[in-house]
Amino acid sequence: MPNIVIAILAIVMIAVAIVVTALITKSVSIQNYKEQEEAKLGDAEKKARVIIDDALKTAETKKREALLEAKEEALKTKNEIERESKERRAEIQRYEKRVLSKEEALDKKAEVLERKEAKLNARDAELEKQKKELTEIKNSHLQELEKISGLTTEQAKEYLLKSVEEDVKHETAVLVKELDRKAKEEADKRAKDYVVTAIQRCAADHVAETTISVVQLPNDEMKGRIIGREGRNIRTLETLTGVNLIIDDTPEAVVLSGFDGVRREIARIALEKLIVDGRIHPARIEEMVEKAQREVESMIREEGEAATLEVGVHGINPELIRLLGRMKFRTSYGQNALKHSIEVAHLAGLLAGEIGVDVRIAKRAGLLHDIGKSVDQEMEGTHVQIGADLCRKYKESGIVINAVEAHHGDVEPETLIACIVQAADTISAARPGARRETLETYTNRLKQLEDISNSFKGVDKSFAIQAGREVRVMVVPDKVTDDEMVLLARDISKQIEDELKYPGQIKVNVIRESRVTDYAK
Repeated sequence: MPNIVIAILAIVMIAVAIVVTALITKSVSIQNYKEQEEAKLGDAEKKARVIIDDALKTAETKKREALLEAKEEALKTKNEIERESKERRAEIQRYEKRVLSKEEALDKKAEVLERKEAKLNARDAELEKQKKELTEIKNSHLQELEKISGLTTEQAKEYLLKSVEEDVKHETAVLVKELDRKAKEEADKRAKDYVVTAIQRCAADHVAETTISVVQLPNDEMKGRIIGREGRNIRTLETLTGVNLIIDDTPEAVVLSGFDGVRREIARIALEKLIVDGRIHPARIEEMVEKAQREVESMIREEGEAATLEVGVHGINPELIRLLGRMKFRTSYGQNALKHSIEVAHLAGLLAGEIGVDVRIAKRAGLLHDIGKSVDQEMEGTHVQIGADLCRKYKESGIVINAVEAHHGDVEPETLIACIVQAADTISAARPGARRETLETYTNRLKQLEDISNSFKGVDKSFAIQAGREVRVMVVPDKVTDDEMVLLARDISKQIEDELKYPGQIKVNVIRESRVTDYAK
């Protein structure tokens, strides 16, 4: 036990000794560290004082340099300001001199103007005085002239105006007459050459206008078979074709009546087939009508193709070709529409060749110009509008469309082709034998021509002659002079153009006749 205590005491003594030794060592180290740090701090303070001294010296140097530069800059600026001030003073002095010289010049000019103004005032006064004197002289002269002539001022003025008006009217009439003569000589000569050449080189048949077709019968007994029991055969045929059958006392003939040429042709073919076949009953009639419809449709297409081949136009839409073929069964004023279109195409091509424009386009436009007539009985609108719409639908060129729209003057022609088609259409419609007018239309036009002519002052009477192609106007010699006749003829022609629609042209022939009668006794 004592040994253990001794050992423990020994361990404690050793531990205390170690702790004391460590404390003593640490205190010595701390003392040494303090001394080292104090030494470093002293060195740093010395270095800081050195740096501060150097900085103060440098700053003092910089300050002195900056002051010197500022003084130099201020001196330089001062010198420049003084120089500019001197220059401005010199410039102001020059301006002052110029202003003074201008003021002197203005003063001189003002004096000159004052003198001129005084002279002008004096001259105005003199002119006013002379004006008054001239007025007095003029009035006195007028009074003397009125006394001598026996006319007042207004009467003399009216006389002079009337004489001047007559002179001007005479000169105008002479000039108009001369210009008309020259223009007509040149235009008529060239136009006649073109038109006559075209007409001579073109010849087309014309089919008379008709709304009936006649079917010959082998005998009169066939009429009863066509009528059928209680009229069932004739009713069936009329219902299927839309055509009226007229069975009268005409021997061995039946008349088909209808405004639609296609339906009338279908009825004619079907009836002829039934007559040849001999079996006439509703079922057979229906079968023959269907065959006739197919035949007519084939005929229409063949006619359209034949027309394009005859004219020499290619590449037309098949539907337009079919519509062309339908025009074979359409008439206008007795003129077959398809023949008319073919003729217009030929004429347009010939005129285009004479003028020097595209012949193929002219023929194409001429052939299609009345295409609207093939369906105008089935659609609303004029044949011009319908035809233009059809050409647009089937992709025709703008030139052709404009020619179709303009051939009756509905729109303005935009190309020479359109003008050529207008002329060709007029030639085809107006040349002798081309059309047949109704009596009512003919008499109305003659009456309108005479009414227009008689409505003018100085006209005694007028006569429409040459089937309405000429109107002869008799004037009162005392009311219409020779010079006024020229103007009267132009006025009548202009009113006829504005109020009437007619193919070709109408000649206005004004006649002034003076007669003197005496008797020998």
